[in-house]
Amino acid sequence: MIKKITQEIIEELKKTAPKLTPEQIKRRNKILNSDNPKFIGYGHKISEIEKLTKKIYKKYQCNYEDSLVIFKNLVSSNIHEVKFASIFFLNHVKGNFNQATIDIIEDAFSKYCDTWAFCDSSCIRVIGPFLGKKNNQILADRTIDKWSNSENLWIRRASLVILLKIIMIKKEFNDGYVYEFVEKMLKYPEDYIQKGIGWLLKTCSKYNPDLIFKYLMKNKGKLSRLILRYASEKLSKEKRAKILLFD
Repeated sequence: MIKKITQEIIEELKKTAPKLTPEQIKRRNKILNSDNPKFIGYGHKISEIEKLTKKIYKKYQCNYEDSLVIFKNLVSSNIHEVKFASIFFLNHVKGNFNQATIDIIEDAFSKYCDTWAFCDSSCIRVIGPFLGKKNNQILADRTIDKWSNSENLWIRRASLVILLKIIMIKKEFNDGYVYEFVEKMLKYPEDYIQKGIGWLLKTCSKYNPDLIFKYLMKNKGKLSRLILRYASEKLSKEKRAKILLFD
């Protein structure tokens, strides 16, 4: 059955792929900026992939173990949408996730994650909501800490996105923890990490804008322009102008 389901998802995605112009393909590839030389993209909307995987999951009602195997079969694909289907299919058995599941996802990320889109969507729609549950606080802290120390760019990026998703769920944040985490991540120069730091601080600014404004003003000398631009997006025009003003 596992082989049948895996093949059905692959075939359905191929059959329903939208017809894109060369210009649309070029623009999409530029935005996704995959680091996989064998990257293939069909152009489905994320909602379409979720709908398709939900339909097939409900058709077969897979258990956790089978869903995990299907995830492993699909995530290794060079096809962008098939990779997305892997995590969305696994999401249907999120109630059975545990430490071992997180470890399996980490391993898959280290081998097969090749775009910011797959990284972010996996964290926002699947991993973050699981770790954001009240009884998963210890596992969440352990995961964020471990992933933030990874040599893999996407796993490090994921640690930032998981944290900001948990903040979105709780609608509050521990400022000392966030600032310490940001300080730790500043040593990584990659744009995707710098943007992730900015996104994290911007998320925090939704719940306590004054606190984030003070932090950015105090530390703008050591924060990159990229971080400051992202982090101040939700602040008032006046506060943003002050943050982005340099002598």
